[in-house]
Amino acid sequence: MNKWIAAILFAALSQPGLAQQPLKHKPITVKTPDGLSIAAQEWGNPSGPEILFIHGFSQSYLSWMRQVQSDLAKEFRMVTYDLRGHGNSDKPFEAARYRDSKAWADEVKAVMDTAGLKRPVLVGWSYAGRVISDYVTTHGAGRLAGINFVDASIKGNPQFVGDNLKNLPLMASEDLVTNIAATRAFVRGCFSVQPSAEDFEVMLSFNMMVPPQVRAGLGGRPLDATDVMSKLKLPVLVTHGAEDKNSKLGNAQYTASVIPGAKLSVYDGIGHSPFYEAPARFNAELAAFVREAGKKGY
Repeated sequence: MNKWIAAILFAALSQPGLAQQPLKHKPITVKTPDGLSIAAQEWGNPSGPEILFIHGFSQSYLSWMRQVQSDLAKEFRMVTYDLRGHGNSDKPFEAARYRDSKAWADEVKAVMDTAGLKRPVLVGWSYAGRVISDYVTTHGAGRLAGINFVDASIKGNPQFVGDNLKNLPLMASEDLVTNIAATRAFVRGCFSVQPSAEDFEVMLSFNMMVPPQVRAGLGGRPLDATDVMSKLKLPVLVTHGAEDKNSKLGNAQYTASVIPGAKLSVYDGIGHSPFYEAPARFNAELAAFVREAGKKGY
């Protein structure tokens, strides 16, 4: 099965688009305290300011190709990784492996430790808002230079849930036809500016690498990091697409209102994936944010 999945990904990545250039990175193998192997990757300038990218639900480190293969690589040291249950990382089926907040927090720390990150900016997309909340709640923010929440939440609020999330229960189906149809609809719903046909193939491929048992385990985890986030004393950028069908704009407005000094950047005409849909603006804002965060020295 792993060889079959690898063949699908190779075929998709061979098409022009999302990952048309050779993937020039240093692979990093991370072992978590609870015994999982996590696939991580290092990109860019090894001496530059550090950025750790954390992807969303059912996604992959490949989500960040328009960042790690951009001009950001000339200036910044960037690390990506596949969350547990995703991509090339271990995929235990037990729901408990995805319900433990400390396990998620320790996974982030293990990536940072193994990669030798001293003071990174965390960039967290979508579900990664939960993961970053787990990390800050468990380990504090002392090792961080800043946080960029990208269409992510710090508190679960039903009134801010978008219509595209109706696909999630069906994405946990073990009926393959149902699963594929829901995953296809979910991926489409993550964009206002739709990906090219080639890029969509890549995205659907790495989404389908996440087993239904993992998707089910990821669901239903409570989230309310309001208290801990209200005490943050480091730079925070909240990036959000105004047409997001997963997480409504109110989520970003809430996050920015809770965190002292947080800056809100709203992308008109953009959906759940501003780093893909508007990469030039996203990369410019991220670069400026990381530079400024490095000067503050919290």
